[in-house]
Amino acid sequence: MPNRRNVLFIGIGLAGIAVMPGLAFGQQLEIYTTSEGVAINGYDPVAYFLAGDSVAGSRDFSLDWRGAKWLFSSQENRDLFEAGPEDYAPQYGGYCAFAVAYGSTASTDPAAWSIHKGKLYLNFSLGVRERWRQDPDKFIELADANWPGVLE
Repeated sequence: MPNRRNVLFIGIGLAGIAVMPGLAFGQQLEIYTTSEGVAINGYDPVAYFLAGDSVAGSRDFSLDWRGAKWLFSSQENRDLFEAGPEDYAPQYGGYCAFAVAYGSTASTDPAAWSIHKGKLYLNFSLGVRERWRQDPDKFIELADANWPGVLE
């Protein structure tokens, strides 16, 4: 599985964005995970909404969903996610939303996040997040048109 050490850098409009290499036959996973199969680098997706911050999850409160292991900071957050994972999971499988807008995939930094219109978006870095926040509606429109085709 891809991890942060396995990145290729591209320069066409995305200087500084890392593109994840494909897996067998050029395919990537629907959910971006660490090499251990953990989503969001082990951060709690529900905490972005409830705590307004990136909060590390615990293996004590985990759940398998869409081929990835999701970690939570509490049983309550785990239960909320289980009841409505689409309400809390990051858009574009947790890949960098800005990269998806440009037809690529990239790893993400759990601290580089935004909630826009009730949805969680992750970015490659804080710098990329600042670019994303300049016009999120435009980037979401582009990313929606590219997703999930960028995984092929």
